[in-house]
Amino acid sequence: MRQVEATDFDARHRRLKRMPVLWLTGFFTVLVCFSITSITLWQLRQTRTHELEIAETTAANLSRSMAQQADDTFDQADIPVAGIVERLYYDGFGAASSSRMHEYLRITAASVEQIQGLFIYDKDGNWAATSLSHAPSNANNADREYFQFHKAIDSTLPHIGQAIRSRSTGDWIIPLSRRVNDSAGHFAGVVLATIELAYFDRFFDRFDIGQRGVITLAMADGIVLARRPALENVRGASIADGELFRKYLKERYEGTATVRSILDQEMRIYGYKRLDRYPLVVLAGLSEQEVLDEWRQYAWRSLAIIVCVVVANLLFGVLLFQQIRFGLNAESQLRIASHSLEKLALQDGLTGLANRRHFQEILGLEFPNGLPNLHPLSLIMIDIDFFKSYNDNYGHVAGDKCIVAVAECIRGNLNRTGDLAVRYGGEEMAVFLPYSDAQGAFALAERIRVAVLTRGLEHQGNPNGIVSISLGVYGCSAQECPTMEEFVERADAALYMAKHDGRNRTALWQSA
Repeated sequence: MRQVEATDFDARHRRLKRMPVLWLTGFFTVLVCFSITSITLWQLRQTRTHELEIAETTAANLSRSMAQQADDTFDQADIPVAGIVERLYYDGFGAASSSRMHEYLRITAASVEQIQGLFIYDKDGNWAATSLSHAPSNANNADREYFQFHKAIDSTLPHIGQAIRSRSTGDWIIPLSRRVNDSAGHFAGVVLATIELAYFDRFFDRFDIGQRGVITLAMADGIVLARRPALENVRGASIADGELFRKYLKERYEGTATVRSILDQEMRIYGYKRLDRYPLVVLAGLSEQEVLDEWRQYAWRSLAIIVCVVVANLLFGVLLFQQIRFGLNAESQLRIASHSLEKLALQDGLTGLANRRHFQEILGLEFPNGLPNLHPLSLIMIDIDFFKSYNDNYGHVAGDKCIVAVAECIRGNLNRTGDLAVRYGGEEMAVFLPYSDAQGAFALAERIRVAVLTRGLEHQGNPNGIVSISLGVYGCSAQECPTMEEFVERADAALYMAKHDGRNRTALWQSA
């Protein structure tokens, strides 16, 4: 009887020992599935971000290339116009009607690919000379915008007008003109070069922008001159109310932005640039949907694989749960996974620096059970100045990038194996320096502060106009450090002093 009772007791004891393993096995199975899914989703998000960054770079390069081409195009058209204006000024406007001038206009227009025609108008708008083979009888262009502009404004600079249809050929052209003055400085007429819009169409066709991409040449006030693909009645339409002109071009003459088109409502990644010498803007937009099409296919394939992996892991977990007597291998895998998770738990996911937990563990090794420290210790506490204002002005995504940039400056100035950079919380960071005295820590803190300033990150909420940091330093000699809590509190107090004294500075803790 006693032997039976002993047997029952042993069986119950074994079942009780197995229960935690069974629950742990189930928990581990779910955790693995969750981890795989989370890591895959994070990787997909990073891949998506990378694709969009590549698209931004491509769009920016396209806009720069087109801006350079447009600058060159108008420069090549303006050179003969300026030369004709100079000849008329010195030879008198009467030289405009000479056969020699007509031949010069014809040869010059033929030698410049983008020029459709060259024209000289007298002060009343009558045709004085043209590069065309013949001039219409009683032709007068006094009603044209460019003629009215030069007649009203005494400026020697070139003027680019809106796209119009040529009265002589019926083609769409962009007028580039200059005012002609007589020897007394009075208005004598206008010299005009007409640039074919078809020239820009041919140039735009060289670029691969996908099926839904767009290339636009517009006036600085938002009036469209040329666009690929063309839309009905798009020439002469205004896109000044679009977000690109209303927001981004007001802030910067060149950059990238992801906005919805005001003309066709397509979400695009734009590169934009205003020309240096002419009141024109070029836009190159890539469809966000097309940019991400390949990524979406990859994402669906990855998700399908993940579903299979998760299902397989669940089935494996069930088998493992049922056959716990063969769980030695599972236990080994669990230890490996636990070690990996512990390592991840000691690192900040945004900056890659050690997290606060890791920091506490390291300090615990330096201050064991209240025993004195055996070598010098120093601590630098760091805080980004006016960070709340930065988040309010630029958004939390930009705020995260700002934190990462400061972390890179910190990491870039650490050159000793034992030094530990920590993200202490939010925008606050720390650097723990074993074997370093207060003066050495202060010098390192200054290098980090200068490195952040050198980055030149824009921060309108900071009186300096750029991102800056405040730093507090505390250091103690061997066997002279206070408790672990006081060690941190004194560095934090020094940081408070730096912020209180005006920020963008390093403060060393003083006993007073």
